[in-house]
Amino acid sequence: MEEKSPAFEKTYRDYLAQVAKLDIQSITEKLGVQIEGDEVIIPLFGKPYMVSARDIIDPLGNKPHHAVNVLLCKYLLLCPDVAPREDDWVSYKDFKDAAPFVDGFSNNAEKPIAKTFSNRLNELNKACKKLGGRPPDLDLAYDVTMRFDSLPKVPVFLLFNDEDDEFPAQCSVLFERRAAKYLDMECLAIIGWLLSDYLKVADGGEYTTIM
Repeated sequence: MEEKSPAFEKTYRDYLAQVAKLDIQSITEKLGVQIEGDEVIIPLFGKPYMVSARDIIDPLGNKPHHAVNVLLCKYLLLCPDVAPREDDWVSYKDFKDAAPFVDGFSNNAEKPIAKTFSNRLNELNKACKKLGGRPPDLDLAYDVTMRFDSLPKVPVFLLFNDEDDEFPAQCSVLFERRAAKYLDMECLAIIGWLLSDYLKVADGGEYTTIM
């Protein structure tokens, strides 16, 4: 399906119409975003995206992928009234509504990272740092551990073990449990897919796979 298909465009306009009705001033602090004029500035993996009732623009002035547009709008629309406190790390499948998306999350996020960076730990570390990843202050038994700020209130934790004589490379992408208060399961799956795509691009890949 083309990115500019009528279905995508209708969904896009519907979301912008909903965003236009928000009291943006009341949610900026809750979501860690900023306002400039009539635009909301939302950092996504460290890059600022501009969201308004008219359009969504990426850092280069272009319209982002449809999935990114959905993610940014949902982040604004689903803002919780009270800041959630559940900050323990969980796997995607541990969220109660994740079941329909678990296989897709594995196939689009975790498995591609494991495949791309198998026997390439140095390259993975470099790609993570290009994407703003930083090692957590935790002593964990993994070859690579990195924390990313996907959105201001939705950090992501990557755990990676390289292949050995017994097992292939394995990757896990974790979220704080409270992430489900900020986004629905489809959007959390989008974040995992974006992480995989962005790491591959940071490693020299030429394109992203997400729509």
